[in-house]
Amino acid sequence: MSLARAKKERGSLERLPAYALFGGILAAAGLPIYIYAPPFYAQTYGVSLTGIAAVLFWLRLLDAFQDPLFGWISERLGAWRAAAVFVAAVILALSMLGVFAVSPPIAPLVWFAVTITGLFSAFSFLSINFYAQGLQKAQTITGSHIRVATWRETGALVGVCIAAVLPTVLLVVTEAPEAMFAVIFAFATGVSIVAMRPEWRGDVAAQATPFRTILKDFIARRLLLLGFFNAIPVAVTSTLFLFYVGGVLQAEGWEGGLLVLFFLSGAAAAPIWSAVARRYGAKPVLLFAMASAILSFAFAVSLGPGDVALFALVCVASGATVGADLILLPALFSSRMAVINPNGGQGFGLWSLVAKFTLAFAAITMLPLLEMAGFQAGAEDNSQRALGLLSLLYGLVPCGFKVLAMVLLTLTPIEQQTDGPG
Repeated sequence: MSLARAKKERGSLERLPAYALFGGILAAAGLPIYIYAPPFYAQTYGVSLTGIAAVLFWLRLLDAFQDPLFGWISERLGAWRAAAVFVAAVILALSMLGVFAVSPPIAPLVWFAVTITGLFSAFSFLSINFYAQGLQKAQTITGSHIRVATWRETGALVGVCIAAVLPTVLLVVTEAPEAMFAVIFAFATGVSIVAMRPEWRGDVAAQATPFRTILKDFIARRLLLLGFFNAIPVAVTSTLFLFYVGGVLQAEGWEGGLLVLFFLSGAAAAPIWSAVARRYGAKPVLLFAMASAILSFAFAVSLGPGDVALFALVCVASGATVGADLILLPALFSSRMAVINPNGGQGFGLWSLVAKFTLAFAAITMLPLLEMAGFQAGAEDNSQRALGLLSLLYGLVPCGFKVLAMVLLTLTPIEQQTDGPG
């Protein structure tokens, strides 16, 4: 057998592209909902921003109970994992259709609460099992945790790019781009489940790790706290992005293109961060990326009407640093879980909870502040006071939390273990 053929067969057995595809679907179900759903329900159905913020915060309270529960269940599924994942994927697809493709048959805010709860509950369950399966995968391939994370998170970034631009592209062919997006998403979810089917192995032992074992571990606790502070900047900017582009930059119609620039920069930079981290270590590379993010994003505070080109540069620079966050932090956490939580379910239940709570934090704090300042979504006559507050929230708050994340990472004694077998 030739060397080229051997490599090809080995790559087929590893099936890492399936991880990229599934990661893309989950990303398309996650972050874009926080970008598009609040303006969609505010402008289409007249739902207040405070009401939407309350629903999103309720979801995070629910997650405080269900994410650890889903982690507990994940570690006990064994041969039932494939069936459970299939059911969750069906709920995910139907909920997305409910959010964007079905006119609310009841009060819009209540319908939003019901459908978004179904969507994010399924998203949580799938994410926890997906990351736990990645932990198992890393034990059997070269490159270990960083390589799995590179495929998974690069796929996620590409998925976000597609989800970000698709509603704008679909405006060319339909007057209901959000509904068409939901239909396409449902179909793509089915394709991703088929591609990942061989990975939901039934031979995974039902091996449970008590939560106290994870929470008693100093490194695990510190990584969870670090994940929280480091994710808040993306949560804040995601929540406020459409309002910032439309209100501060007055650049209606540029949202999709700017989002694609941001996430494509992250996807393009991700393999580079991965290669550099393998050579110099994850911790120093991640610190460098965090500092670069602060320098690039603080510039957004000074922008105003018409500064689309300058903001595009901010998107490219800050987006590139996100590639490091999304690959290296999960890889560090996976390395620690491989030591103290080999099955991964409960550890990633906590990781999922922390990641999503940042979005709740952003929604429950940023949106009411904007509304109290008099900001109105889609209005052309927002006051300078409201727009000034929006600029500060969008530009300075993320930088402040990024500084806190850098301090935590500096003080955390991490020995990265990402070298895989072979």
